[in-house]
Amino acid sequence: MLTAASGLLLFSACKKDEAKVYYEGGTSPVLTSTSAPGDTIPLPVTDTTAFAVTFKWTNPNYQFSNGISSMNVTYYLQVDTVGANFTSPHMQTVAINSDLSKTFSVSAFNALLGNGLQLSFGQPHNIQVRVQSFLQPFTSSTAVAAPLTSASLNYVVIPYAPPPKVAPPKSGTLFIVGSAIAVSGWSNPISPASQVPIQQFTKVSPTEYKITVPIVGGGEYKLIGVNGSWTDQWSVATNDDPSAINGGPFVYNGNNCLAPAASGTYVIDVNFQTGMFTVTP
Repeated sequence: MLTAASGLLLFSACKKDEAKVYYEGGTSPVLTSTSAPGDTIPLPVTDTTAFAVTFKWTNPNYQFSNGISSMNVTYYLQVDTVGANFTSPHMQTVAINSDLSKTFSVSAFNALLGNGLQLSFGQPHNIQVRVQSFLQPFTSSTAVAAPLTSASLNYVVIPYAPPPKVAPPKSGTLFIVGSAIAVSGWSNPISPASQVPIQQFTKVSPTEYKITVPIVGGGEYKLIGVNGSWTDQWSVATNDDPSAINGGPFVYNGNNCLAPAASGTYVIDVNFQTGMFTVTP
């Protein structure tokens, strides 16, 4: 009996008391910058390495019932056009771990506006900037919780044309070839000659080309700069990438593009400025 009693006492002494911890909130970060709200953020094309703007924000000080959170805080600095309210498809989000500021050079901020937000060059635009904070749980490298959002700040920007993400054809022309083209296939030069105008893109701008062309479903294709030469060609990085049948990023001298499964007439838009192409029925 004494042995049994001592065992019960030991069990009772070892029982662990666990106090529950509750999230009690935080304070939305306050965003400021080196450019006053409403001002123009300078982007001089003559000095692209110069300082453009620094954004700073306050710590949200996430609170739990046992004190201030020690979990990692992730910040999203978001840039969009005024009126889109951070919902446009080209909104730019810059992820920042723990730091309370982000500095951009002229070239970096201009690239975010031109290649990222896809604002037209040489014209004034009204943009808005905000920062969001999230808690990063210890048990996950991707999950976020407890978002807090700052008030947005508005600025004027006049982006200049940055170097294209992918160098455009030196020839100023672009053609499509491959098994996705029924008549000529992989013929290079394109044959018969009557196919040449059918397979030639229209030059919309120095960095954008567009074509409306019949496509054989499930076929393959590449883009070439000169009819009769394989020297300059553009396509996807991964051969027959199924995720790119409707477009995506492209590279110089890559692998074969996979056409959509259904045969039909498609519009292919190739943008060397952004390094992206689209394939639309």
